Amino acid sequence: MQVFRSISDFHTDNQTVVTIGTFDGVHMGHRRIIKQLVDESAEGESTLLTFFPHPRMVLQGISSVTLLNTIDERIALLREAGIENLIVHPFDATFANLDAEEFVARILVQKLKIRKIIIGHDHRFGVNRSAGIEDLMLYGKQFGFDVEQISPQQIDDVSVSSTKIRQALFSGDISRANSFLGYPYMLTGVVTKGQQLGRTLGFPTANLHIPEAYKLIPASGVYAVSSEINNQTVYGMMNIGTRPTVSGEHQTIETNFFDFSGDLYGKNLGIKVIERLRDEQKFSSVESLKKQLQQDEQSCRRVFGI
Repeated sequence: MQVFRSISDFHTDNQTVVTIGTFDGVHMGHRRIIKQLVDESAEGESTLLTFFPHPRMVLQGISSVTLLNTIDERIALLREAGIENLIVHPFDATFANLDAEEFVARILVQKLKIRKIIIGHDHRFGVNRSAGIEDLMLYGKQFGFDVEQISPQQIDDVSVSSTKIRQALFSGDISRANSFLGYPYMLTGVVTKGQQLGRTLGFPTANLHIPEAYKLIPASGVYAVSSEINNQTVYGMMNIGTRPTVSGEHQTIETNFFDFSGDLYGKNLGIKVIERLRDEQKFSSVESLKKQLQQDEQSCRRVFGI
């Protein structure tokens, strides 16, 4: 898959089959649409146009938008889907103010060399979202490309799936979220130095810093997790929360990896969140916390059969 970081960077000598959307989560509902795109690539190069930052961040000035994927996670997931071309266009006010015909003529026809577009019946485009599917069909006749509608049921499935995933993550129901995603939810970030309190308890932890403030973090609690470190699968337990037993004040994401020794400071790490074990708790003593951590480790090992 070729990745282009703007529409202006895109180039091809062939016609394309295009779909457009944010595809946050790249979940099961999205994948059915992507399969349609890939299946029709005989008519042209399969090309997915997505945006970053999220249009709502720009159009509505919402800095509190939370997304299921960082942009790098989204690219990695789309790469697995078999698309030929991925365009990640920087959504800004200039792009938002393109009128509908200019978007079709200059972007879809001239730049993308569109042969067919696969799009939802509710898709809106152009300045102030002024144009819809009927307009797109008229432009298709004018400029010589086909318009294939994604069924209302499929669009509804995407919307429902996205909502259910978010609700599940906010409530800590990671198993439900993963079933709708079709893969384990992932947290990706950089390992930074913490207070090293885990080491004094016999459970050294990797503290994950996620630079992207928009990334949705699951509910506080203890989770069974896995990660690929040095080309090996490593299992562990993760705590998301404020560490109330030791008077923590800020949310941290800390993972104790089993049967692993090595320096992870400064490394980029992707951690798959597999199962939630329990709520975060405040214990009466550090010794009580230590006993619970021992039980958590055994619970995690049972999850993974190790």
